[in-house]
Amino acid sequence: MSAIRIAARVTRIKPSPSSSASDRANALKREGKAIINLVVGEPDFATPPEICEAACAAIRNGETRYTQNNGTPALREAIAAKFLRENHLTVKPEDIIVTNGAKSAIFNALAATLEVGDEVLIPAPYWVSYPDMVLACDGRPVVITCQEEAGFRLTAEQLRASITSRCRWLILNSPSNPSGASYSRDELRALADVLLDYPHLAIMTDDIYEHLRYDDSPNVHLLEVEPRLADRTLVVNGVSKTYAMTGWRIGYATGPKVLITAMGTLQSQSTSNASSVSQAAALAALNSGTGFITHSREVYRQRRDDIAARLNAVPGLSCRVPEGAFYLYVNCGGLLGKTTAQGQVLKNDSEVVLWLLESAGVAVVAGAAYGLSPYFRLSIATDLATLQAGAAQIAAAVSQLK
Repeated sequence: MSAIRIAARVTRIKPSPSSSASDRANALKREGKAIINLVVGEPDFATPPEICEAACAAIRNGETRYTQNNGTPALREAIAAKFLRENHLTVKPEDIIVTNGAKSAIFNALAATLEVGDEVLIPAPYWVSYPDMVLACDGRPVVITCQEEAGFRLTAEQLRASITSRCRWLILNSPSNPSGASYSRDELRALADVLLDYPHLAIMTDDIYEHLRYDDSPNVHLLEVEPRLADRTLVVNGVSKTYAMTGWRIGYATGPKVLITAMGTLQSQSTSNASSVSQAAALAALNSGTGFITHSREVYRQRRDDIAARLNAVPGLSCRVPEGAFYLYVNCGGLLGKTTAQGQVLKNDSEVVLWLLESAGVAVVAGAAYGLSPYFRLSIATDLATLQAGAAQIAAAVSQLK
């Protein structure tokens, strides 16, 4: 018998489907095949120069040692100022934790709070990591299916019907990965009214795409709508999507002091503080103004409109134009039952995605990975010419189906 035994908390989870899809596309590229990779969910822009210079200055100034476990005082003060300026939330710097990416904040919060069998409400379509992080922390993900007809948004009625005495968290992601669904003030008000009736349920808002909204409406946070939920809400965010800083690995969170303290304890015995140099870069990002945000959002908007129109013109495909984020969640139900040139009958979205990769040379991710089929997700975080080529190759492949 081997001395190495893998714990159940690991064997019950799976690798990230989006990472696996990207790895498959890259493997085909290495084999010499021309693949258009529309999988990866990270900005194609370079990190703005002033942010990079701040990191270089930190290195030159010797800011390369451990920082306080929960983040540098300067960065936590800047995050508190950001919450006040952009979200109208008054937060103390000592109630903020800086983490190794926003994913780390989410995982640590779940690890710090879940006991065996505790339930976590997750609206679908969802970011692929939510259910597996819950499973890894001994919890039970409870998926609430949000249909396209409702804009892929959770309704107050669905929320109320899903809450049990075992529920510990509701995870709310707006704008959403993968659907781009965003909640209005009225929709948040309706959800808040339900949440007020269930004081045992904590709320986690994943706001990582908050600045990528295309309807020009102001960002409205659940806690701005209903401040009475503050004592049981964890607000998670980061600099990765807004400032094209995915590789810098800086996330942050604020919430009840007892939770932030527990997350800090866990972080101190696992990763310890986030990179000192990356924290200096994040500080510069939060103080850099809105120019880069405005420009990148407009570029994404143009891509969204162009590619959504092209895909909606393909028989068998339909694409709801998302309110935010940088993905399109494409309904491929019209392709199911069709036969490929190789004689295969497409039975589900996973088979559609594999067929698109092998026949059209376009890599996307099956909706099954996000908890709602039959769809596939493609990222518009790449240049317009590449996106247009991908859409053309998808259209050409679909035209050959029988």
